[in-house]
Amino acid sequence: MSPTGRSTIEQVEQQVRAWLDQFVVGLNLCPFARPVVASAALRISICDAKQLQQVAEAFMAELDLIQQLPESDIATTLLVLPNALNDFEEYLSFIENAEALIDQMGLTGVIQLASFHPDYQFEAEPAESASHFTNRSPYPLIHFLREEMMARVLESFSNPEQIPQRNIQKLEAMGRGAVEQLLRSLKSHGQP
Repeated sequence: MSPTGRSTIEQVEQQVRAWLDQFVVGLNLCPFARPVVASAALRISICDAKQLQQVAEAFMAELDLIQQLPESDIATTLLVLPNALNDFEEYLSFIENAEALIDQMGLTGVIQLASFHPDYQFEAEPAESASHFTNRSPYPLIHFLREEMMARVLESFSNPEQIPQRNIQKLEAMGRGAVEQLLRSLKSHGQP
């Protein structure tokens, strides 16, 4: 594979898998992620494009694919963008447009997007808040979720509305330095 600037496609995927294993699942930030992360039904698609038009095309391709294939083939998709949408405001604008497109296509209630970015900042939260780290990832990425699958999982999980606050408390207890160090260390996965 050709280099994506900083890393090869393979290295990017290894770093994302390390983030999923050690951060998302390892810290139990998403209590229903473990079975999906361990399954072949998790799709990680790396789009090494730099141009917004190519990113939009990759987004549409992934949206089409998750609709066409059954949950047993693709339960969820992570579209990883190592070379694009590095500016957080530009990324948010893309997500806003993508969500509007999902609504226009009549897919509200079918597909939901979750957003993760290395510089994620929740609006109206202090810059030093641990809450931002719950949505930070090694690269900008868009998570395609099947709402029907999420509804099933949430039915068997008590108090899912408490997950965000529990995650913030966990990350605050770890301390900002330890969380930042863990995220930095994940970027070294797959490096020669």
